[in-house]
Amino acid sequence: MLKAYKYRIYPNKVRKEFFEKTFGCCRFVWNKMLEEKLETLRQGRKIPRITPARYKKEYPFLREADSLALANVQLEQEKAFRNHFKNPKHFRMPKFKKKKDKQSYTTNNQRLKNGNETIRVDFEKGFIYLPKIKSGIKTVFHRKFEGEIKSATVVKTKADKYYVSVLVDEQDPRNEVKEPKNFIGGIDLGLKSFATIANDTGTLKVEYPKYLIKAEKRLKRLQRQLSRKEEGSKNWEKARKRLAKEHEYVKNAREDFLHKLSKTIIDENQVVVVESLNVKGLSKTRLSKHILDSSWSKFLEYLRYKADWYGRRVIEVDKTFPSSRMCSICGYINKELKLKDRVWECPECRTIHDRDENAARNLRNYGIVYISG
Repeated sequence: MLKAYKYRIYPNKVRKEFFEKTFGCCRFVWNKMLEEKLETLRQGRKIPRITPARYKKEYPFLREADSLALANVQLEQEKAFRNHFKNPKHFRMPKFKKKKDKQSYTTNNQRLKNGNETIRVDFEKGFIYLPKIKSGIKTVFHRKFEGEIKSATVVKTKADKYYVSVLVDEQDPRNEVKEPKNFIGGIDLGLKSFATIANDTGTLKVEYPKYLIKAEKRLKRLQRQLSRKEEGSKNWEKARKRLAKEHEYVKNAREDFLHKLSKTIIDENQVVVVESLNVKGLSKTRLSKHILDSSWSKFLEYLRYKADWYGRRVIEVDKTFPSSRMCSICGYINKELKLKDRVWECPECRTIHDRDENAARNLRNYGIVYISG
């Protein structure tokens, strides 16, 4: 199974220059290829297969970049066109890339004649070796891996931080499989509490730190400071970096929370039952800021792939399932229940329900019926 490991790298001035050249060459090749292909489409002809090699004679600076990185640009663009023609509603036509867009490139690992590989890691000394970078780059390895390295992707963030994502083919990508405390757990996602979990041992509410909401005032202030600077000036660049660092902190803090919570849930439950959510539709409502800050889609994505790694199971219930309106004791459906009603009493059995806890119990009950029959 393929698994990616992301590490922070600290390139020196020479390595940064090499990365900038490679980013620029990849962007240049992408735009040149796209220009030619779009022109053939306008002429009604079949899209030609173009390789980066055809540009190297006319543009010698392309030889300074990693040739495998340029080859991956070709493969990426060909895949983008295939996806568009196969499903134009879901995949848009490839667009031209700009310097202000995401800066990254991917290179593949190859075995040389002397037996060495083009991508190597030295966990003890803290270095990673990439094609055309023989002396290595200082890297912080917060965790180790065992397996065959397939590729590496170098990324430069808007806050001028560099990361490398190493794709490894591992026999067993799992770290340590824990014996689950519960068989089935139902999870109700919400805005009042990020998640309400009902399992064999009871119910638990997990509050969400609301990273974006808390950082909103500071982000607005930094955005105002940036807007007052002359674009392209040194002060403008300093203000841009401060704003980018704040956005990056919010993103990293949110993902750290989602990773840790999803790992804990997978560790403690053999089967996890969640409700399918129409995040795209909900994001168009007045609660869009809170919904997007919660990152429900990413949380569900983390649950799915962690379940695959650790031999667990995730059951997704259709969004039409009345988890909040149904009484988890007698099954009565309260059609009069409104979103503002956080606590309600069942007219049939007179049970008083906490809205979120009741929904989580119904999802757990659904999972029990689903598994048993």
